[in-house]
Amino acid sequence: MLEAVIFDMDGVIVDTHPVHREAWRLFLLSLGRVVSDGELDFVLDGRKRGEILRHFLGTLSDSEVHKYGERKDEYFKKASLEVNPLPGVLKFLRTLVKAGIATAVATSASESRTRHTLERLRLSDKISTVITGDDVELGKPDPSVYILACERLDVSPRNALAIEDAVSGIQAARGAGLNCIGVASHESAGKLRAVGAAYVVKDFRNLSLSRLQRCLPHSQPGDASGGIVQRPQTKSGICSA
Repeated sequence: MLEAVIFDMDGVIVDTHPVHREAWRLFLLSLGRVVSDGELDFVLDGRKRGEILRHFLGTLSDSEVHKYGERKDEYFKKASLEVNPLPGVLKFLRTLVKAGIATAVATSASESRTRHTLERLRLSDKISTVITGDDVELGKPDPSVYILACERLDVSPRNALAIEDAVSGIQAARGAGLNCIGVASHESAGKLRAVGAAYVVKDFRNLSLSRLQRCLPHSQPGDASGGIVQRPQTKSGICSA
């Protein structure tokens, strides 16, 4: 029985990737570090802020990570007026809440940015538990963030589903024992399936509780109509709806 749905934040609940990428570009430019679009792909794979900072800036102390992280978050907040929820996610969250299914966010983002984003979009009251990169020692693909989310929700991973848009996020969810739905917001459907996504969707507009139930390990998958893709895939690997 489905008891909980655990969401990643960036690229899943909110379409933050363009703003997130630009905030990192401007922050790094302020330090004299010019990075290409290809290099900025590194920031979109569910990594903790400290890992990203050390990737671009080299060895940093914990205090430097905190200081630089706050500066980067200021760039994000200045641009966050452009951030919008993914299509259908608000209605989907309301459906889950009405059905008594627990909801959580499990993200590698910092607590301050996560809270700011959820409050800015008035989503905080629809999320019962929030786990951020500040709550765990290791970021995704380590499963800690999903293990902790299940513990705080008091649900078995077997009865919870994760929704992720990044390869490392799916690996983290699967490592914690959860089945996972992929959202192809910036990764290809093929990559998400290859690391364990049970289904891949473009957005939330046609997801239903009955189809979520079929993603649990002790359920049988149903048809792929209405926005969920299952094997065999369409040529693009993403549903047409």
